[in-house]
Amino acid sequence: MEKYDLEERLIDFSVLIIDIVSEMPNTKAGNTMSGQVVRSGTSVALNYGEAQSAESTNDFIHKMKVVLKELRETFVAFKIIHRAKLYLNEDKVIKAKNENNELISIFVKSVETARKNKK
Repeated sequence: MEKYDLEERLIDFSVLIIDIVSEMPNTKAGNTMSGQVVRSGTSVALNYGEAQSAESTNDFIHKMKVVLKELRETFVAFKIIHRAKLYLNEDKVIKAKNENNELISIFVKSVETARKNKK
């Protein structure tokens, strides 16, 4: 996958999150979880952009691990949103969870590859 394609995929993921959050209930739980998932979920595209300008291999690995950390946090948030039924459209939440899981796999491999290439 090219760098541009992955960046676009992360942007699309962020837009999907924004779409889901805009439909979440205006309750204490809905507001808390929507704020959480929008912060962690949209930060992945921004942090990936930072990784592309890394100053060294170590810096690149560190920034990619930050993306991975935020993806994992987002995945747990989506599990809570799904189980608590804090959504309007379940299909969108399932789609986001599936995409989130695929992105985690991509970034796990990317970090492993960068570590291996560093040696």
